[in-house]
Amino acid sequence: MMKPWCLFICSFLLLACTQEKKKVQVLRLAHGLDVSHTVHRSMEYMGQKLDSISGGELKIQIYPSQQLGTERECLELLQIGSLDITKVSAAVLENFAPKLKVLSLPYIFTSKEHQFEVLDGPVGKELLAASKPFKLEGLCFYDAGSRSFYTIDKRLESPDDLSGLKIRVQESATAIEMVKALGGSPTPISWGELYTALQQGVVDGAENNPPSFFLSRHYEVCKFYTINQHTMVPDVVVVSSATMNRLSSEQRKWLHEAANLSVTYQRELWKADVDNAMTEVQKAGVEVVYPEKDSFMERTESLISSYKEDPLLRETIEKIRYDRSN
Repeated sequence: MMKPWCLFICSFLLLACTQEKKKVQVLRLAHGLDVSHTVHRSMEYMGQKLDSISGGELKIQIYPSQQLGTERECLELLQIGSLDITKVSAAVLENFAPKLKVLSLPYIFTSKEHQFEVLDGPVGKELLAASKPFKLEGLCFYDAGSRSFYTIDKRLESPDDLSGLKIRVQESATAIEMVKALGGSPTPISWGELYTALQQGVVDGAENNPPSFFLSRHYEVCKFYTINQHTMVPDVVVVSSATMNRLSSEQRKWLHEAANLSVTYQRELWKADVDNAMTEVQKAGVEVVYPEKDSFMERTESLISSYKEDPLLRETIEKIRYDRSN
């Protein structure tokens, strides 16, 4: 028969273990990309780092491939507190936080180095905070490369070649206006529905970065990839304000630290994935076209000028362009 003092110790240890388990919080993260995508692998890395930094107190459970909805739907889930974290394009987030429109402007960044300087600096911090009034908090930016046009059967050499073409765009007013400025017909379609839309001729093409073009297998339908690099729209890892309010200051610090570590990791992976994607789509028979960018830049400059008329955006645009001139 177990002695009373043994029973006491066992009960104490059981209670301690139960309390320890209660401390563990699992943050639910949903996104729309395939598990082989750089962004998914980077968020797995973030989860591993968060587990390690927090001593197992905070964990991340990931739901990829639109299991919990489109990018817009995931943001709406964050707003009502039914989801903790998501990854969206800044082009979609601008519908919730208008200040982020500047990140979708064509040719606002002149190089990858210029973009990183802006996103890693004070302007980047301002933009991550711009969604707070809408119950969303930007955690970090991920590199999403530069976006270029790909088409089913038409080679693009200049904006004139876009005339009459239906081009899939994200649910972004800025992206819609940009394609219009270039002479195309913008058609918003969710990412998960795009392959079928291309196959059935609902649209004549789309625009995206090389890894997304490759991993989506859109190259099976689209045989021309025009590297005009009209935008460098980053991805944003976003947290629900309800989740941030629930976490302690120490837990929030752990989450930010894990996210920042994943940014460095993601940028390293991204470069390798871009090189691999370009090699693979050409092996599959895609013709890669490198047009003169000047005509694309000239055609879209008026869009930047019109956005500068908005006081909310003018200062940020000028800050970004000032950085470019120094």
